[in-house]
Amino acid sequence: MGVPLLPPNMLNDRLLRSWIRCRRRAWLDRHGNREKRLWTSHRTLQLNEQQRNFVALLPDKPGKGIEACKRGDYGVVGVRLKGIGPFGESLQAHPALLQRVNGKSLWGEYAYRPVVARQGRRVTKEHILSLAFSGKLLESFQSAAVPDGLVVADEGNGLQLERIKIGERVEKKLLDTLEKLKKDLKRSLPPPLASDRRKCTLCTWRGVCNDQATKEGHLSEVSGIGARRREMLKELGINSLNDLANTDPLPLSQQLGRFGEQHGEVANQLIAQARVQRDGVIERLSMEPALPELVNAPGILLYDIESDPDARDDFLHGFLHLRRTSNGHWDLKNSTYHPLLIMREHGENQSWKRLQRKLKKYPEWPILHYGETESLALTRMAKRQGAAAEELTTIHKRMIDVHARLKTNWRLPLNSYGLKSVANWIGFEWHQVGVDGARALLWWRQWRGFGANGRGKPQALKWIFQYNKDDSLATWTVANWLMEKDQLMNSSK
Repeated sequence: MGVPLLPPNMLNDRLLRSWIRCRRRAWLDRHGNREKRLWTSHRTLQLNEQQRNFVALLPDKPGKGIEACKRGDYGVVGVRLKGIGPFGESLQAHPALLQRVNGKSLWGEYAYRPVVARQGRRVTKEHILSLAFSGKLLESFQSAAVPDGLVVADEGNGLQLERIKIGERVEKKLLDTLEKLKKDLKRSLPPPLASDRRKCTLCTWRGVCNDQATKEGHLSEVSGIGARRREMLKELGINSLNDLANTDPLPLSQQLGRFGEQHGEVANQLIAQARVQRDGVIERLSMEPALPELVNAPGILLYDIESDPDARDDFLHGFLHLRRTSNGHWDLKNSTYHPLLIMREHGENQSWKRLQRKLKKYPEWPILHYGETESLALTRMAKRQGAAAEELTTIHKRMIDVHARLKTNWRLPLNSYGLKSVANWIGFEWHQVGVDGARALLWWRQWRGFGANGRGKPQALKWIFQYNKDDSLATWTVANWLMEKDQLMNSSK
């Protein structure tokens, strides 16, 4: 499997975090071939958010290492904590930040506690056990108890601080987790794939695990099956994509119905999806045209939003203008892209007026988007700004969700109906390799810096625009595929 990434008898905070997220990930961190890891922007985003929160928390730049602890600096980074675990293994932690608190340590009338930054809307097991792990090693390091740790987060309304008590219950949970981690790392083969693989897109080992999932026909590869439904199917003796594809729909519907009526209702769909994926075919679901609104439309607006979900900030509304020529063809070559940056410091009212002007300039043009995000965001903004009922109705009628129309009309041999998956399958290629919404968000934060005037990388904004434009072009690729299929059907009648 390649050169081990870590010494064989060491447990550290990185392995602990990996194991909490996914048992298999921790095993791969220890034993996996590092050449097969893929870069992900998720970790960089975490570090970016962490730095921003720590800057808001600390009055001054943090000190570094043990010398800063001796001086009594309010914030300290770069400390390596070591110890011996209850089972004789070496323990090591690299706390992101130590904060000075009241107490008594070997350095004087003060002590330190660990601090972690939260990305997301709640404190998780990972935050709690990471604090407990660093806290226990810190006790020996400073010769002082660590009764609690601190979780910090900026949710857009100021820095939120949450103190986490490190008591007996948390310590017991930490010891149990370390014991299970150590046991898993001793395995000759990695633990099985995670039941819920939706978060695998955030992992550097996603390529390795995706290959394994395809090889074994993992049920998570079937579009529409998450962790809960996979467990139901396994309980019924259905363990793979092929098993599902070969199942009789009526008995399965009755069996799944025992877990809830909604599960029984989708049995036919799950089996049909497994079959098209197994056979590599497409299946038409409706004889009605997928996009009838485009038949006589003089043009369309392709609409895509880029967001910072943690800050609840839709920072870019991108529009691609696509006209129909006099001979009825769509003039993609001369399409124009207009990005609207929505800056919070300008106020939502001004942003809404800009969007209104855009929509009113092309009143007869349908607005195509992929997924419900754009429709929900635009409608909610309109309501907040007091838009009249007539205007809301007009917006609603103009918005066309290409993703919803696709799923209503076609079943595809894909494990995901996301834009990247579908557009790539049709043949579309993004200009930037390996870019996704998380990378665009990273670029946005790099451009914005920590202020309001964009003190970061100037080229980052150009990268975001290119990615957003490509998403609009990808949406058009799917929409055009739907229309071409409708034309083929009409010509064969």
